Amino acid sequence: MNTLGIISDTHGLLREEAIKLLYGVDHIIHAGDIGEPNILQRLAAVAPVSAIRGNIDVQPWASSLPDTIQTTLFGQKIYVIHDRNELAIAPAEMGIDLVVSGHSHRASVEKLNDVLYVNPGSAGPRRFRLPITLATIEIAGGQLSPNIRELF
Repeated sequence: MNTLGIISDTHGLLREEAIKLLYGVDHIIHAGDIGEPNILQRLAAVAPVSAIRGNIDVQPWASSLPDTIQTTLFGQKIYVIHDRNELAIAPAEMGIDLVVSGHSHRASVEKLNDVLYVNPGSAGPRRFRLPITLATIEIAGGQLSPNIRELF
């Protein structure tokens, strides 16, 4: 079994509780709106990181980050985009197993056409009355088991 940690919308704030929840994961995906480069450094001390740029990541340090990622991790084809509303591909037709997004600050898990869509919500500063969350996904035998984790 392998575990992915999924985080988004940190907006420059990486809470110690988030790091504790991510300890033990095999890989971390940050779905954008990172806010500060030290966020990625701190996450990389926990596990390897794949990260994309979000709409607030306009500073020079973020210019090397891609807008999207298409990768394979632990036998699963994964597509990462900050804003799911900007998805310009047909994941099911491309054999994508998992689409990770952020932007809305609302955690969600949805399965459409055999593709799992996960938005971990926001792990950064509280916005409105939304909970502060991240996600983990256990991968075993080709099955994806997502879990939204509230930080406090």
